[in-house]
Amino acid sequence: MIRPRRSIREKLVTIVMSTTLAALVVSVGTVVAYDLRSYKHALLNDLATQAELVGHMTSAALAFDDARLAGENLALLRSRPSVRAAAIYDEHGALFATYVAPGEAGVFPVRPAKGGRPVRAGAKETYVGDGDELVLYKPISENGDLLGTVYLRSQNQMMARMRDYLVICVCVTVLALFTAWLLVRRLGHTITTPIDAITNIAREVVARRDYSRRAPRISEDEAAELVDSFNAMLTEIEQRTRALEDSNREIAREAQERARAQQEVMRLNEGLEARVQERTAQLELANSELELAIEEARNANQAKSAFLSSMSHELRTPLNAILGFAQILASNDMPTTPEQKQEFAGHILKSGRHLLTLINEILDLAKVEAGAVSLSMEPVPLADVLAECRGMIAPLAATRGVRVLFPEAPTARVQADRTRLKQVLLNLLSNAVKYNRDGGAVVVDCAQPAPQRLRLSVQDTGMGLSPEQVAGLFQPFNRLGQEAGTQEGTGIGLVVTRRLVELMGGEIGVTSSPGVGSVFWIELACVDLGAATAPEAPPAAHVGAGPVRADGASAASPATVLYIEDNPANLKLVQEIVRFRPDLRLVCAPDGHFGLSLARSQLPDVILMDLNLPGLSGFEVLAQLRREPDTARIPAIAVSANAMRADIDRALAAGFARYLTKPIDIGQFNEAIDGVLATRAVDEKQPQ
Repeated sequence: MIRPRRSIREKLVTIVMSTTLAALVVSVGTVVAYDLRSYKHALLNDLATQAELVGHMTSAALAFDDARLAGENLALLRSRPSVRAAAIYDEHGALFATYVAPGEAGVFPVRPAKGGRPVRAGAKETYVGDGDELVLYKPISENGDLLGTVYLRSQNQMMARMRDYLVICVCVTVLALFTAWLLVRRLGHTITTPIDAITNIAREVVARRDYSRRAPRISEDEAAELVDSFNAMLTEIEQRTRALEDSNREIAREAQERARAQQEVMRLNEGLEARVQERTAQLELANSELELAIEEARNANQAKSAFLSSMSHELRTPLNAILGFAQILASNDMPTTPEQKQEFAGHILKSGRHLLTLINEILDLAKVEAGAVSLSMEPVPLADVLAECRGMIAPLAATRGVRVLFPEAPTARVQADRTRLKQVLLNLLSNAVKYNRDGGAVVVDCAQPAPQRLRLSVQDTGMGLSPEQVAGLFQPFNRLGQEAGTQEGTGIGLVVTRRLVELMGGEIGVTSSPGVGSVFWIELACVDLGAATAPEAPPAAHVGAGPVRADGASAASPATVLYIEDNPANLKLVQEIVRFRPDLRLVCAPDGHFGLSLARSQLPDVILMDLNLPGLSGFEVLAQLRREPDTARIPAIAVSANAMRADIDRALAAGFARYLTKPIDIGQFNEAIDGVLATRAVDEKQPQ
């Protein structure tokens, strides 16, 4: 039986109502139990006091055997309506005097007893509950001698009080639950409305293929950022769809023109059989090309549908973890421990990074297909690129127990874009590790298949691929022929890799044997096979227990960091990072002019600077700082979203000490500041 799906609003109402009910049961039950206990003690104490007074007043009557006086004393109990009957027994247990309230039965026990035994001198009072009555036996003693026993039978008001409390509790619970229901129905839309809006738009887009729809931005939080990203992707898909439709119309128009041309040729060349046959052959070839183009267009439509389906699944998977754990952390009704908060924040961070990787892959594919990728072709030392890839792939290989073997420091240089070449190699290496078996191996090799050509191969010991899987390997969303869901990713990494290799003038290929493994290879133009030597790696920054001040002060005196940034969110992020560094003091400026003023007045130990600043750019601010003697030696770190190698080289050549790309990696951020401060401290100690 399929259970009906419950909406987020219904779940929220259920959680709030359950929490309210539990709180009411605990609080009201505690108050009622405490009050009933107090009332019972008060009732018993009052009855005991009455028995004590009666015993004290009738002790003389018992001593002198005056039953009349004892009866008069008992008659005073008519001022207590709750007392239904009373009696005095002498020391032998014989009935001495009695009192019966009006309308009550005058039935008394023959002898006073507790638990079947006679009441003795010095014994405590005894309470006996009998339905709605409460019976008390109180011995009357004088100098340790038993003179008699007081018998009181009173109305037990506990049951009536419990019934009253039950009615009150039911009324209070119903009223509280109704109030909570009204509040959650009134306020719950602030949480569920943004998510419902995005879900409805996504469902309509998939169902109707109407890519002009846009999700409304109805909040200013993480849901708003999701709406912006979702709308940007819809815009990209809409543009691609229009381009595909234009292409289809152009193909149809060409088909019509070809048909008309064929008819015209047949009419003009009826008598020339040879020419007709030649023209017919040409037309048949054109028709086959047209059919091939139509088939490619049909495949493109299918790829578009696969794109939407895969995109919906791949984006929703990390978003489910982000929104789910974020709701738990933001909820006041679901308290979490600090350890749980740290664990949930880790899940959110991991899912966010995975989502960023997916978006980057999609944007890379869009740039490549749109021809918007700019390459900086140069002779690249192969040893440097392989060394960087070795350091980046080692942690992933260690988690799977996979050994990665690199060639011995090749001296060759290839004509390529350094950043894109590293991206290609890292994608091949990560696939070789991810689809390998646990404890397997990955072998990287270099060879020269032809003059001025160099082949780089990556061989794994995985399950291998069948010929059918190899044929569809470089199609979007094909995850190396593995079953969907076994590995994370969009399946477009190899598509981007192939097109980047082709843009760099190279080739890519694969050979695979099922059950043995696969070999992916790329070929690039070789500039130098042996004469070039790998350049020295830049010296690593010294990272110690804490930063060293440029003026030689101790770590107790915080170093001043000036951050020039026009984006408030980026400013807030750096402020939160520096807040956990007591050895740093952060000063912020929203533009270049104000940043220059603060640099001149504060003379900070290090300057963080965005490059795209309003008014004065980061390069102009740095040039101004270098022209002034007081600020000329202050190290500056560039913080920019431009991640191209040409942009990084330009910034370092302009005089920036380090270059950090956005999104900021906190570990690299701290390492950059500590390294720059340590280098400045060493420079300050050297003689001028």
